[in-house]
Amino acid sequence: MSPELLIQGTRASITLRRPEVANKLMPEDLITLRRQLDEVNANPAVLVLTLQGVGKHFCSGYDIGEIANSQNEGSSFGEMVDAIENCRPVTIAAIQGGVFGGATDMALACDFRVGGSSSQMFMPAARLGLHFYLSGLERYVTRLGVDTAKRLFLTAEKLNAHAMKDCGFLTHLAPGADIAQTVGDLQTTLAGMAPLALLGMKKHLNAIARGIHDKAGIDAAVQATIESADLQEGGAAWREKRTALFQGR
Repeated sequence: MSPELLIQGTRASITLRRPEVANKLMPEDLITLRRQLDEVNANPAVLVLTLQGVGKHFCSGYDIGEIANSQNEGSSFGEMVDAIENCRPVTIAAIQGGVFGGATDMALACDFRVGGSSSQMFMPAARLGLHFYLSGLERYVTRLGVDTAKRLFLTAEKLNAHAMKDCGFLTHLAPGADIAQTVGDLQTTLAGMAPLALLGMKKHLNAIARGIHDKAGIDAAVQATIESADLQEGGAAWREKRTALFQGR
């Protein structure tokens, strides 16, 4: 089945629904995911987007037999993952089990990665004879560091949940196999932030990580928050020790 998009107020989710093959992605899924990301980006109410899978695993990546057929401009796997990284809302990868191959890059493209005790990962590109694409290599290096990127790409080493957390692949590790509570708590925290500051800093932090930040754009974003009702409400809520009621939520 194709990935399923659900939008509920400030939160959205994209669910991978091919559990019989560990939610492996097919060519048609790339088109569906790009369309769904466009739909989320066009909805100003959405602050948090969660990527998740049904069944035992998060995702086993892209069908290796289809790689040669997915290199047309605008339709490659890497471009779909780039679209996840550039998605307007803050993104969470809910990694309830295994995450393999190109799906590890999908997870790294997300702003947060939540796993549990049954989470595991590996990147078999060298074992399969495949050189990974540029933006994926960049994500590995900027998120995990070049030594860890070499360790994972060049040895195809499998990591368990604790090793994934130790190397920075997981940003959050649930206390057991069930990650729903940890994911839900993170969604609530993010959705409670001031929208202008939340989304602006997400965008510019990613740009800084790639070395392509725009000083003028950051300065403009700072000024926009200074002049916003969000800052007034946030300051008042802080002083009054209450939950802020930001506009647009």
